[in-house]
Parts: sequence; structure tokens; C-alpha cells
Amino acid sequence: MGKTTIPTSTLQRLPQYLEVLKQLRRAGLKTVTATKISVFADVHPTLVRKDLSFTGINKSKAPQRGYDIKELYAAIERVLNWSDTSACYLVGVGHLGSALLGYQEFAQRGLAIVAAFDNDPAKIGKIIHGVTVHSALEFTTMATRNHISIGIITVPPESAQLIADIMVHSGIKAIWNFTPQKIIVPPDIIVEYVDMFASLAVLSRRLAERD
Repeated sequence: MGKTTIPTSTLQRLPQYLEVLKQLRRAGLKTVTATKISVFADVHPTLVRKDLSFTGINKSKAPQRGYDIKELYAAIERVLNWSDTSACYLVGVGHLGSALLGYQEFAQRGLAIVAAFDNDPAKIGKIIHGVTVHSALEFTTMATRNHISIGIITVPPESAQLIADIMVHSGIKAIWNFTPQKIIVPPDIIVEYVDMFASLAVLSRRLAERD
């Protein structure tokens, strides 16, 4: 029997709850109600309860006490698969790619960027934030040999499809695309987009509307 399919909207909210639980734990609290989580996360209580139902964690026997924070935190991490660190490769060591290599929070979220790739001779061989930059031509050999299943794309938009094709050919099963370019991949490949330009468009328009 396969794992339960969790709605994308729930998966996107669960990290918010983790941050709330982290803050409450630092404050010395041991238990928390869904209502209190909803206040700090700015999410409707009904949605919070529905989201937390996917963790399989039951409330305390005393209803007013709610959930055990330590248990709920661990349960959410299991649901997000953050307790199982996955090795991944990044292609495109520009400003954004380099910044991601130095982002320490990834390790705490079950993701370890173990190698980076670029086609710029000036970057190949360098070590950035502890990660070695290899020639893009080595990607397939290394990914296949090391059974890497996650790839991060931080190349210029016009190169995104080519890199995606190479990743799929190399056995990559999930792609995190940081470019605004939509890529075409087989249906069994998981693709998640980080569209910063779309987010910027919303921010800019909302600012214009306010002013």
C-alpha cells in the first residue's frame, strides 16, 4: 500500500506550523492547541486541524491542552520527509546558485547539495561553501554513479530545458526549478517551480495599489 497523497496546499502550510512549534518550544511550552497554531500561522483553525490530521498524531487526553509539541514537530517532519536527508545536485553556479550552496537551512530540511555543476571554466574546480563545482559534462556520469534523484536548476532560463533533459536522462526523479522557464519532462518526473518573478509581480502590483 502506497503512502497517502497529501494535498499540495497542506504540504505548503506544514512548514509554517513547524516554525510556530519551534518558537513555542523555545518559549518553554509543552503542548499547543490547533487554535493557537492557527493564530500564529494566520491560517483558519479548520484548515490547521485538517492539515494536522495527516500527521496521525492524536491530541492529549485533556482536550484543552491540545497536542504535545515535541511529538507533533517530529510527526510533521516525518510527513515532509525532512528526517531523511537526500543528496542532490545543483546546476548553474551563478549568484543564485552560489547563494543556495551556502544556505544552511537546507540540511535541516532533509536536503544536502553535495555537488554543483557549471560550464564556466573559471568556476570549475572551485569550492563554494564547501561544495565542489564540476564541469556540466560530468553531470550524467556522477548522477548515475551516485544514484542522485534530486536536481536543482539555477541556470539562465533559456538553458533550463536542456538541463532538465540532461537530468532526466541521468536518472533524476525530482527537479527543483528556480528559473521562470516552464520545462517539459516525462509524467513520472516531479517538478517544483520557485517563480520569484511571479512573486515579485504580485508584490509590485500590491505596492502600486496601496500607493
